[in-house]
Amino acid sequence: MELKHIDIARLSVSPVNMRGVKKTPDLTNILPSVRARGVLVPLIVRQNGSPETYEIVAGKRRYHAALAVAGETDGIASLPCAVMEAGDDAAALEASLIENIARLDPDEMTRHETFTRLVREGRSVEDISLTFGLTVLQVKRTLALGNLLPRIRNLYRADRIDAVTVRHLTLASKAQQREWLAMLDDDDRHAPVGQNLRAWLLGGATISTKAALFDLASYGGEIVSDLFGEDAYFACASDFWTAQMAAVEERAETYREAGWTEVVILERGDYFHTWEHERCPKKKGGKVYAAIGHRGDVTFQEGYITIKEARKREKGETVAKPVRPEVSAPIQNYVDLHRHAAVRASLLSQPAIALRLMVTHAIVGSSLWRTDVERQRTHNDAIAESVETSASEVLFDSKRRAVLASLGFDADTPTVTNGYAGDHGLPSLFRQLMTLTDDAVLDILAIVMGETLEAGSTTVELLGALLNVDMAKVWQVDDALLDLVRDREVIGHLVAEVAGKTVAAANAGESVKVQRQIVRDYLAGTGGRARHEGWVPHWMAFPPRAYTDRGGVGSVERWNLIAPLLEIGKPSDESAEDQSMAQAA
Repeated sequence: MELKHIDIARLSVSPVNMRGVKKTPDLTNILPSVRARGVLVPLIVRQNGSPETYEIVAGKRRYHAALAVAGETDGIASLPCAVMEAGDDAAALEASLIENIARLDPDEMTRHETFTRLVREGRSVEDISLTFGLTVLQVKRTLALGNLLPRIRNLYRADRIDAVTVRHLTLASKAQQREWLAMLDDDDRHAPVGQNLRAWLLGGATISTKAALFDLASYGGEIVSDLFGEDAYFACASDFWTAQMAAVEERAETYREAGWTEVVILERGDYFHTWEHERCPKKKGGKVYAAIGHRGDVTFQEGYITIKEARKREKGETVAKPVRPEVSAPIQNYVDLHRHAAVRASLLSQPAIALRLMVTHAIVGSSLWRTDVERQRTHNDAIAESVETSASEVLFDSKRRAVLASLGFDADTPTVTNGYAGDHGLPSLFRQLMTLTDDAVLDILAIVMGETLEAGSTTVELLGALLNVDMAKVWQVDDALLDLVRDREVIGHLVAEVAGKTVAAANAGESVKVQRQIVRDYLAGTGGRARHEGWVPHWMAFPPRAYTDRGGVGSVERWNLIAPLLEIGKPSDESAEDQSMAQAA
């Protein structure tokens, strides 16, 4: 580098400066020093397209402090500078970051953005770690923040999300991040944070790869790396337990071949208590106990028998010798998988049985099936009452009671799904469904699907369009909705719809309360108003529309997501009256 003084008027901040060009830095702790002694530490600069001008790679705060002092006293004409070679953006970024880390630590997101730019300029993770005196893991942790959606990064930068939560979010897929943000925005839902977030991301079970008894290189499931915790986790607990239990059985077989009389594999979560057992060597019939924790950890306790067994031996009582299983765990695994393959291949030719089996699983559940009933959570009691007494809900409830009766359920059971109370669970219900006709089973399926249909989802928009649902036939306006309309622009549109544009214009200056009453009068035919029948607000129709350009209508946003996929087209701008006329025609 060449050291020289450069006129302050010939300097400007480089775009590669890690603190950016637009934002003026905080000069509180540097300005007094520059006023008293000037700029002592050289700025790092490089030529900016011509030999007459230079851009500042590092030293933005000193430059701005010098500009401030120059404006006050005209006492600073040039600044000491170290001139870099032109053209190497990566070297310039490194210089900027090293300079700033040495003086004023940048926030973590700024450091991430700069490291990312270095990678794009061709620097490897190892190069960056050597340049800045960081470990490779530290650099990877910083770069991992790039997995976050922009909004999450901005929330973190604004200190609205803590560091632990952000680090767990780097494990999340983009879809999981969007779902988490939706929970964060929803007053009625709780977005998990901290350690609870990690459990939510991994389906409630955070099983570390350290717990695996099997070779991770041969594992076919997904593993999620946690750069911040220096650990990795199994993305699917079911896949892990399949591999882990196979490894436990293999280890048990090894113990048996080594001469141990018995290997006792405890139920998952059962503890091995030493005070309930006594030491007993292998030669005298000692056993091996395998204790399996819910987090995947497995411990093998060698050379024990139960206290009860030990007392029997002391009394000379004969202890029955354990019977070795006819087939080993690997043989049983082989048999099970081949029989499974044969059964599901045969199922292809029996769709009626498959239908009943699917309905059985949807109602009862199994280790591979989980169905959740839509709880229809409401913001207030008025909405709850409006939905419960609506024609659609009354019809659905009557059909549900008929299905409950056909299955022999208690009529007061709140749902068909998860409501089966038989002693034998899935086999018993399946046997009962085999006695019903296909039409009866399809009726049950429709109720189960309705109970598990998520409210406020794109699926509702999809079905509403495909089924040509006409809300005017099943819904009537009530105070539960009208009392919630408090937006002046929106209420103006509603008045225009039910009363006409002339009435809306004449009452545009009235309060929302007055305009709301006008809507009520026209819909009910009271107060001398002509009754307007069959009115449905744009938001509730299929397909839905908005009244303004402001956005924020969930049904419209969901419809716009699926409309291109259906090739049905987005909702037109025609008025509700035009739509009604078209339907009548």
